[in-house]
Amino acid sequence: MTDSPIRPSSDAPIRAPIRICITLGTRPEAVKLAPVIRQFRQSSQFEAQVVLTGQHREMVAQVMQLFDLQADRDLEIMQPQQSLTDITCRSLQGLESLFQQLRPQLVLVQGDTTTAFAAALAAFYQKIPVGHVEAGLRTDNILNPYPEEANRRLISQIATLHFAPTATSVQNLKASGVTTQIHQTGNTVIDALLTVADHSPDCSIPGLDWSQHRVILSTVHRRENWGAPLDQIIQSFLGILEQFPDTALLLPLHRNPTVREPLTAALGNYPRAFLTEPLDYAQLVGAIQRCYMLLTDSGGLQEEAPGLGKPVLVLRETTERPEAVAAGTAKLVGTSPAQVIAAAAELLEDEAAYKAMAKAINPFGDGHAAERIRQVVAAHFGLI
Repeated sequence: MTDSPIRPSSDAPIRAPIRICITLGTRPEAVKLAPVIRQFRQSSQFEAQVVLTGQHREMVAQVMQLFDLQADRDLEIMQPQQSLTDITCRSLQGLESLFQQLRPQLVLVQGDTTTAFAAALAAFYQKIPVGHVEAGLRTDNILNPYPEEANRRLISQIATLHFAPTATSVQNLKASGVTTQIHQTGNTVIDALLTVADHSPDCSIPGLDWSQHRVILSTVHRRENWGAPLDQIIQSFLGILEQFPDTALLLPLHRNPTVREPLTAALGNYPRAFLTEPLDYAQLVGAIQRCYMLLTDSGGLQEEAPGLGKPVLVLRETTERPEAVAAGTAKLVGTSPAQVIAAAAELLEDEAAYKAMAKAINPFGDGHAAERIRQVVAAHFGLI
């Protein structure tokens, strides 16, 4: 892949402040972009415009409030039962007119959501350079996770600046034909996590006594786990709780009824299962700090939990974060009850096995990724 044709013109140098649009639509994007937004807003070299698509409204608002951030624009695209096509089309249409109005010199997107893909495509259509935060994650199975694997591959092909969190991500980009403007920065989620964890946030759950049980924190939401895999995960939860009476399950429910309803039906009345609404980010960090271990299909928690010394059993067949597995902080266990229960039992029964995972070094960063991203952008525009 050669240098992108979308570059600042050499005969018309751009002068500060550089206008940047930072786009986001979901809570993970908000968490991971909050440190980036702060970096650009604190610098006189940049004018940062924060644009929400509205893909996830309430959960994004919680994160923005936590980090004391305000959005400049909100497309308000969210609708009940929205499909991927709905999200993509409404985002593209809204961002087209917004980018024409604001005329940013760079659009920053994060990760692999439909919002990120639509924003990158909308910017490309306007010939605006794209910076991709958390670039280079891969499972090499385009349908797993779906649609995230396709989204991140497509963004990589139209982005100008690639902010890779790890050396593995750098190699993935090169293998996919991206050969220029790759910058290893660490993952901004660690910046956000450490900022919040320093305040030891509260996580009070009605009826749950953290001192009486070894609490297993779990989240389940990915599309590839809908249906039969979710039924297997439920059986795994029940098996663990029955086998280990000193455990409790804390399960914040995703708002999607496809996952919420089966979990509620099977676990809603179980005495040591605590099903809650989605935790805000501060509560989530507090829960990670206090729990014994995590069972999750979340990508972000594979990065965050190791930062606080908690083992992660990944309820998936593949992961775009193999660094966690290689470092020993996470283990892929799939959804088969036999496998999940056996993996959980090892950590609940074998202190050495637990400590080996809990004390492994987090491979995802040192808390300064956002600062590195700002410096790369400044250098790209000749400001340093």
